Amino acid sequence: MVLIKLLNSLQNLGLNGIIIQDLGIFYILKEYFPDFEVHASTQVTTHNKGQIEFLKKLNVKRVNLSRELNINEITKLTKFSHENNIETEVFVHGSYCISFSGICYMSSFQNGKSGNRGQCSQPCRSKYLTTKAGSDFPLNMKDNSAFNELKDLYDANIDSVKIEGRIKKFHYVYTVIKKFREQLNSIYSDTKLSHDKTELYKVFNRDFSAGYLNDKIDKDMFIENPRDNSAKHFAEFDGYKTNDELEYFKVKLFNEKTEIINKININSIKLKIPSLSIVFNGKVNENLKIDVFLDEKYQFSLFSRSKISGKGRSQLSKHTIEPVFRILNTNGFKVEKIDVDNLQKNMFINFKELKSLKNEIIIRLNNIKKVNPYFELPKARKHDKKLLKNKLSVLISDEKDLNLTKIEDIDLFFKLPDSLKENYQYYVKLFKENKSLIPWFESILIGEDYNLAVKLIEDIKPKIILTNNTGIAFTAYKKNIKWIAGPYLNITNSYSLKALKENFNCSSAFISSELDKKQIKNISIPLDFELYYTIYAPVTLMTTRQCFFHTVIGCEKHIINKTCISKCRKQSSITDLKGNKTIILKDENCYHRIYSNKNLLDIDVINDFNFIFSNFLIDLSNIKTDTTISLSNKELTELFKDALRGDERAVETLKGSIDS
Repeated sequence: MVLIKLLNSLQNLGLNGIIIQDLGIFYILKEYFPDFEVHASTQVTTHNKGQIEFLKKLNVKRVNLSRELNINEITKLTKFSHENNIETEVFVHGSYCISFSGICYMSSFQNGKSGNRGQCSQPCRSKYLTTKAGSDFPLNMKDNSAFNELKDLYDANIDSVKIEGRIKKFHYVYTVIKKFREQLNSIYSDTKLSHDKTELYKVFNRDFSAGYLNDKIDKDMFIENPRDNSAKHFAEFDGYKTNDELEYFKVKLFNEKTEIINKININSIKLKIPSLSIVFNGKVNENLKIDVFLDEKYQFSLFSRSKISGKGRSQLSKHTIEPVFRILNTNGFKVEKIDVDNLQKNMFINFKELKSLKNEIIIRLNNIKKVNPYFELPKARKHDKKLLKNKLSVLISDEKDLNLTKIEDIDLFFKLPDSLKENYQYYVKLFKENKSLIPWFESILIGEDYNLAVKLIEDIKPKIILTNNTGIAFTAYKKNIKWIAGPYLNITNSYSLKALKENFNCSSAFISSELDKKQIKNISIPLDFELYYTIYAPVTLMTTRQCFFHTVIGCEKHIINKTCISKCRKQSSITDLKGNKTIILKDENCYHRIYSNKNLLDIDVINDFNFIFSNFLIDLSNIKTDTTISLSNKELTELFKDALRGDERAVETLKGSIDS
């Protein structure tokens, strides 16, 4: 495995930390590389207290909080994190994702490039057919910049600020870091803060916003220009009137950027690997001496614990010494010279002594506590290729579908909204009166919404839940409630399953819909663990804390307020220039979401993977797409149940009745 080889190379270099998103890698680091300091990426979508506790159990030392949080929410989470000996980090400059990071499937679904795995093709920056509200770029947001909010974050007691520099040019990185470093120095010295963003506007930007931090989520966070807005910003500031004047500002800005590039002179910076020279000295009945030189400068000397002998099994020679010390090449250095000229012939020393001296060199040069040995990952247990007894799971979101409880041998899930505040007692009553219903918790549960979700579990005392939120997963683990990892926890590998079962007593999990058939076949299933897969559902592409209707159909409100989440119910659509249509939906007590215009229908997976998946889900929740269905939800459920039993007529009826 390439990852394990990389971790072996990195583990003795004294790194400050390693940033992780995938649950499987969290598990591998905790179990096999415990000396790494582990940081949770913003892609983990951390936004509530339970998620902090979840990550603590995975040995996380620092959490990158979700970019959608405001200062007040960050302050509370930071206080809780510090009580749990976890640091917090916040993005302060760079691109905004319109989706909550880590749960966006738009790039994957449309272009085969997973945004959740670092390959985003940025469809949110694409041009669309002009919307009713007059926007050509309805999903395109300004860049994040907390330059003026840096003191507020300092007062929130966060431990680190993060600047996005990936795939950015060096003059951008230099300019942004320099400006923020100056602002931080002013905060530390309690001197007057700057509010001048001129230098930040000179490098790539889509204009700036701190709307999430300031709890001012409004229309002004969007911009029609997905490319560099620098020249236009300065031209508008000076009140340009013609295109010639705009071109003047473009040339002027280009020249200023060139000055920055020449000033930095990045070409003079060479990433040189330090050269290492190791000189051996010693005589029989003396301790072996090793002199270490770094870039030809003397660093230190080491001595063996035992004396050199005139007889033994491990002879001191270039032939025996070189293989031991050449391994320093994999520890951040280039071994230029191993000098054994001062060693006499027929001298012997314990081979373990040589390895110990080599390790001491690594410890001294990399300033680490100990040297970890090379590790090979144990082979994962292969799943048994025997047919499983398939069971149908059904997701509903409307009490009119409670009649499905009468259908035998199915699991019935009820999808809860993102916010329970308005109808909390209704849901308590619903689950208490329908004991067979399984609560389904969504991905985003911030502040009071998370607290109420926890309270609901305490009030209804379910035997089992399904959750797409790790905070609620931790609640189930603490309360010893059986729980299923939902499809939006993005489970993509065998070690993620081990992490869930061994650390959090998870009983079963959905496999990510982003995996292809080959990747699914390579999944190893823990003992006494079940896998789920979705075979029919509206396809959620993204979830946002923003309002899509500002740019799609227009909205009388300039800014999102508390009633928007609880009361607003609207639906529309956008179409890109390739003809790809997507559904925009805002439901009551829910965040805005984008769906594919057609539902997923994948019945063939039942036969392809009936030795891997024991549970198959159909989503019958109230999401209206362009898919037309000529059957009732009860008829659909019965047909899917028959299809699981191998009834080919049921399969054909389903394919003919669902226009997908």
